[in-house]
Amino acid sequence: MKARFTRAAAALALTLAAALAPVWSVSADDTTASVKDDARTAGHAVAHSATTVGHTVADKSREAGHEIASGTRSARDTVRDDSKKTGHAIADGARNIGRKVREGVEKLKAGVTGKSREPAPKS
Repeated sequence: MKARFTRAAAALALTLAAALAPVWSVSADDTTASVKDDARTAGHAVAHSATTVGHTVADKSREAGHEIASGTRSARDTVRDDSKKTGHAIADGARNIGRKVREGVEKLKAGVTGKSREPAPKS
């Protein structure tokens, strides 16, 4: 990027130097028009070079981002899978605790009232 910028600056300097060399022998109106045209040309050259450099930087940045994403994909998948397993284990544990508490409450209720929550068998 620095090399392109340096080349663009050098091209601008050479263009302006070449443009200003014949200015000393030309009339004021011709000089003004010539300077404007040369400045416009130099400005367009710098803008074009800056655009090219910007696109190059964007492409390199995109490539780096894709490389990073590819490199971290396996770790990301592992974390996701482990997180799912952990979530399921916690849910199973909470469900088991809920069942144990419910069974304990039913036993306590049956002991105190003599009635269970479940209906009596039909036979």
